[in-house]
Amino acid sequence: MDTYWKKKSQEEIKSIVFKALESNVNYDTQNILGVPASHLDDKVFNQDASFVKDAPFISSLIQNPNHIGCHTLGKSESFFQGTQNIEKDLIKICAVDILKGEPDEQDGYVASGGTEANIQAIWIYRNYFINKHSAKREDICIICSEDSHYSVDKAANLLVLDIYKIPVENDTREIKEEKIREVILKAKKQNKKYFIVICNMMTTMFGSVDNIEAYTNQFTDLSCEFKLHVDGAYGGFYYPFTNENSQLTFKNQNISSFTLDAHKMAQAPYGTGIFLIRKGYIQNVNTQQASYVEGEDFTLIGSRSGANAIAVWMILVKNGPFGWQEKMFILQKRTEWMCKQLSQLDIEYYRHQMSNIITIRSKYLNKEITSKFGLVPDNHSAPQWFKIVIMDHVTIEKLILLIDEIKNTVHNKVQNVDNR
Repeated sequence: MDTYWKKKSQEEIKSIVFKALESNVNYDTQNILGVPASHLDDKVFNQDASFVKDAPFISSLIQNPNHIGCHTLGKSESFFQGTQNIEKDLIKICAVDILKGEPDEQDGYVASGGTEANIQAIWIYRNYFINKHSAKREDICIICSEDSHYSVDKAANLLVLDIYKIPVENDTREIKEEKIREVILKAKKQNKKYFIVICNMMTTMFGSVDNIEAYTNQFTDLSCEFKLHVDGAYGGFYYPFTNENSQLTFKNQNISSFTLDAHKMAQAPYGTGIFLIRKGYIQNVNTQQASYVEGEDFTLIGSRSGANAIAVWMILVKNGPFGWQEKMFILQKRTEWMCKQLSQLDIEYYRHQMSNIITIRSKYLNKEITSKFGLVPDNHSAPQWFKIVIMDHVTIEKLILLIDEIKNTVHNKVQNVDNR
């Protein structure tokens, strides 16, 4: 049974959002003189347009609430407390109902995207090791797979941490325990004592899912101090609904934090990543110099659009948990249909069985096809794979067009070459 995630009608959603906006500061009716902010420029964005009264998200954009800080900690900017409460509800839905955490045991906020959320996690754990273990920066490193998102490299660069990457099997995209062990031993030999581990819940290119036990077995066996973050930027709103037995939840005590990205599978506006972490960790990045901010600031981004948090909340409660499950079921069925077509043509591809990403070997495609159908390569300069992402708009009718194009062009040529 879902604790916080309840399906709501459009009228209920409107009522809740507009009531929250009424609880925020009103720049027109109140004498607010000290805040360096206002509603959107009304010479451009007309607040009196009739449709705005029936459009809670557009109204939120126009009223422009700033969700600076982390609201799950308690005190926040009271000017925007109405819409901050909606963000807190959103964090509870994600942490408890989607990722199976216990109520009120997680902190979190709506970040600008998965990149920021991943950097936030690594920043927290770097400071945690420094604060709790008196570690030197040089003692700390990041460990992830070769298929991990480039945001991990950004974090390593920004936070001046060494990064070690575990090779993946080319066909299965799996990481093997012996390879993990080799990388850990190499890092230890180079005097690394504290490890920030990134585990993938559906990689952006392949939709592959890391075996978390492969990580935890080796780090435990080698008596390493580690903190584990799950990058679910792509899979966070998908994988928990296709794998009921997933170990990538807050029930797994080895996991401390998650990244989710609502502007991918949740179809929210860009700029809506979600960062979730167990209580007691985010304080390691408190910027006390933000003394003019009520409640101070524990986030990387600082000022944030409250409208983005409202958008994600609206999407989730409009669908409800059962509607969301059904949506993922349909995408799974479409993906399975496409895989069947590719298999019938003897086309080599990779697909994790719980994923809606299909990655095809480049030799079965040509530039005309990849351009016409917007297929994305693993490497633009020397592609080995191209991916299809079965999103809401990617219907079987559209997939048939791609199959027909492959049949009529590249497939015949590849078959002829293979038969020589």
